[in-house]
Amino acid sequence: MNRKYTKQVAIGNIYIGGNDKILIQSMCNVKTSNYREIIHQINKCAKLGADLMRVSVLDEDDLNAIKKIKQNIDVPLVCDIHFNFKFAIESIYNGADAIRINPGNTSKSKLLDLINVAKAHNTAIRIGINQGSFKSKDNDITNELVDETLKWINYFEENDFSNLVLSIKSSNVLTTISSNKLLSNKTNYPIHIGLTESGFDDIGIIRSVAALSPLLLEGIGSTIRISLTGDPYLEILTAKRLLHDLNLYNDYHTLISCPTCGRCNSSNLKKIAAKVDYFLEKNKINKKVAVMGCEVNGIGEGKNADIGIAGGKNYFFLFKKGKIIDKGSEEEMVKELFEELQKTNDENQ
Repeated sequence: MNRKYTKQVAIGNIYIGGNDKILIQSMCNVKTSNYREIIHQINKCAKLGADLMRVSVLDEDDLNAIKKIKQNIDVPLVCDIHFNFKFAIESIYNGADAIRINPGNTSKSKLLDLINVAKAHNTAIRIGINQGSFKSKDNDITNELVDETLKWINYFEENDFSNLVLSIKSSNVLTTISSNKLLSNKTNYPIHIGLTESGFDDIGIIRSVAALSPLLLEGIGSTIRISLTGDPYLEILTAKRLLHDLNLYNDYHTLISCPTCGRCNSSNLKKIAAKVDYFLEKNKINKKVAVMGCEVNGIGEGKNADIGIAGGKNYFFLFKKGKIIDKGSEEEMVKELFEELQKTNDENQ
């Protein structure tokens, strides 16, 4: 898949844009002043695969926590500012690697102060334009969103600042697709993509995937966030799975499991599949594994997997690349599957 070439922007010790991989990010969902919990969330997200993390800065307590947070994390920190642009400047002084703002939320004189400080510290700024900040109630305001973004790009460039990342956010799937496509055609700055206010669990996941897949398939998006109601950990895992399934993230496993039709001979197949998925995730085993419910079609349909199991009437089969290598009880074959996966993983380390 051809990635759209963009300008490369440094954020901390990483780069966004160019032809590099798509970076995964999330946002902490507790108040930033609770720095111990923030540090825990960021480090757990980083371990799961987050490349950078964002926190909100709402008051002096949040601001004062930034130094402590920065001392205890290894991924770049983005500080999200809404109205008090003094906090944006102070966040840079306290060590923020990037600032996310909606520039329309302040005066140009205050924005210019921020630009000068960011320039002096080589700090990136993300211009974040959200549909929610527009008065229009129309679902499709693609042109307005893009025009607003381009207006602010011009202002930053007129003031000799180009260390920019862009984002246009909407809770509408089609507006998200059309506005980011149009923006990508009009600029070569790296674009952060995401669907805002997407919902929780499967609601948010389905809506986000519907919005972001068309963009990713066209090479648009240098960073990605799956915005879900709840903790940020599921956001990271969902982003990895999405990118992996689009061949944009290699360092992850693939689990395939059958839809359990009337031929399925195991009532535990969903539990087995979940157990296998957890084992692969926990041990970071990047293999393609099949969990199938019958020997009639299961082995053939799972033949492209590196290894898998398929349920028979009285027993399960263990197979590799479609060839049966053993059979036994469900419990025995699940155990042997894990042993084979762990052995392969040990050999590759």
